[in-house]
Amino acid sequence: MAAKHTDYLQRILNARVYDVAIESALEPARNLSRRLHNKVLLKREDTQPVFSFKLRGAYNKMSRLTEAERKRGVICASAGNHAQGVALSAHRLGCRAVIVMPATTPKVKIDAVRAFGGASVDVVLQGDSYSDAYAHALTLQNQQGLTFVHPFDDPDVIAGQGTIGMEILRQHQAPIHAVFCAIGGGGLISGVAAYIKAVRPEIKVIGVQTVDSDAMLRSVQAGRRVTLSEVGLFCDGTAVKQVGRETFRLVRDLVDDFVVVDTDAVSAAIKDVFEDTRSVLEPSGAMSVAAVKAYCARHQLKGETLVAVTCGANMNFDRLRFVAERAEVGEAREALFAVTIPEKPGSFRRLCRLVGARNVTEFTYRIKRPEEAHVFVGLTVNGREDAQKMAQAFERAGYGVLDLTDNELAKVHVRHLVGGPAPRGAQGQSMAENERLLRFDFPERPGALLRFLDALSPDWNISLFHYRNQGGDSGHVLVGIQVPPADKKAFSQFLQQLGYHYTEETDNPVTRLFLN
Repeated sequence: MAAKHTDYLQRILNARVYDVAIESALEPARNLSRRLHNKVLLKREDTQPVFSFKLRGAYNKMSRLTEAERKRGVICASAGNHAQGVALSAHRLGCRAVIVMPATTPKVKIDAVRAFGGASVDVVLQGDSYSDAYAHALTLQNQQGLTFVHPFDDPDVIAGQGTIGMEILRQHQAPIHAVFCAIGGGGLISGVAAYIKAVRPEIKVIGVQTVDSDAMLRSVQAGRRVTLSEVGLFCDGTAVKQVGRETFRLVRDLVDDFVVVDTDAVSAAIKDVFEDTRSVLEPSGAMSVAAVKAYCARHQLKGETLVAVTCGANMNFDRLRFVAERAEVGEAREALFAVTIPEKPGSFRRLCRLVGARNVTEFTYRIKRPEEAHVFVGLTVNGREDAQKMAQAFERAGYGVLDLTDNELAKVHVRHLVGGPAPRGAQGQSMAENERLLRFDFPERPGALLRFLDALSPDWNISLFHYRNQGGDSGHVLVGIQVPPADKKAFSQFLQQLGYHYTEETDNPVTRLFLN
């Protein structure tokens, strides 16, 4: 399958994509450019007919099939953008396509695939995950003699995505410092890098991954393809456990650098693009913008031209509330504090006066003991330095203060919990004696919360439980479990057998302040 790097230039120049794709605009992000003191250009692949770049590679691959192959049909496994690209391509080429999707795929995505493909597409729902769908697709491929259309690890697919790089250089012939591309399996950045490095090798190509889905970066560092045991699902379009063989080879040889971003930074980038374009990107589509901001800060860059490929806009509407909540923290526009004040008349009012005219995003107060109270405070700030000044102002006023802005327990759960510590019984002992506090993550799909509850052992009492559906692909649960000291070993074994990713939060400072 491997082709020389120079072979890709010819493949890209001859790629067939414009029967279905548009030459997307290269637009200036004026507000973001002013803030970063650099010229930021957005390559608007989110405006494609299927709202992502994926149809370029899918159509280029399918258009090159023989008449006999097209007659037999194609197959793919996907729960998102690739499925829509294959569906639209099949409709345009008059080719049968079997698209295997997990049974847990949201109805809006299934309906979109059927709408784009029409009578050309058969949607098969199988399994609870992409892995289940992929395995079933391979079985159907062998049974029916279908051609598999891979989402990234195929030279024709890579070449189709490479037309994005060709368009960027044609649309902006002046100097470009760097082009930023999100990486999942690596098809997009492989094609873009192959073209740019063949034509204008002085331009840097920067790969972008999330902290919890960085298979390509780890593979390049290790010198071999690495398989992740699990991946984060917020940026679901790039949630790939293992990258392709051909894409790994190209990225290893052609990509100049990597930037790793987190959920808060991506959420802030979605807001940045909305403020400049009034368009809402999906999380994976905004990763490149988050990376531009991080790269400028890291290198103290000024006066350069930077291109971010906004690669998709297939956003689940119910995820917007999560994005809106995390965007302010990601942009350092919101700071979270735990402030300890004396429990006496006037203390709460003095705290409010200290906050002054700042916009308050969160205020949670609960009397705890006669001598002091703990207040959970969220404030709008202008960057990290401003947050530090606010913390110093609290300290100068004689209040104890703890900065919670980067505390995941505080951001996901505690800010939504009201009521304080567990009450005491008749003998004065805590009703939550021997409580262990744990934060669990599990795939967010229909029935997942019930399966999680069923997996919890009945041997230990649940003393606290907090779950809030935030529209993401990962569910977050905070659980208090009363575990007698004699059961410590058994409880550790239980956690390992449970199979869910968890974080012990019993000793988190936020726990001591607000929950114990």
